[in-house]
Amino acid sequence: MRNGNVAMELKVGKFKPENVSKMEFYLEGLDRQVKKPEENPSVGLLLCASKNDEVVEYAMSRTLSPMMVSQYQLQLPDKAVLSRKLQELASLPELVASSDE
Repeated sequence: MRNGNVAMELKVGKFKPENVSKMEFYLEGLDRQVKKPEENPSVGLLLCASKNDEVVEYAMSRTLSPMMVSQYQLQLPDKAVLSRKLQELASLPELVASSDE
């Protein structure tokens, strides 16, 4: 299980490259002001109304901050789809490895 802080930002509009540097600023603040010595570095999550995967890739190509960008939906997917996605997420190797520690 992860031991650290998460910064989340909800964008009403589309993803813009400058969102990455703003999130890096927030993460640095969390790590300097809030993070305890035994905690992992803070992680950022940008939720945007829309995104272009190529623009996201270019914007994040040189960042060292642990950050994810995702597009949100205004309606939840079908219950079966949501359940399947949660099962897929739970079986990711990095999650399985960290839960064994």
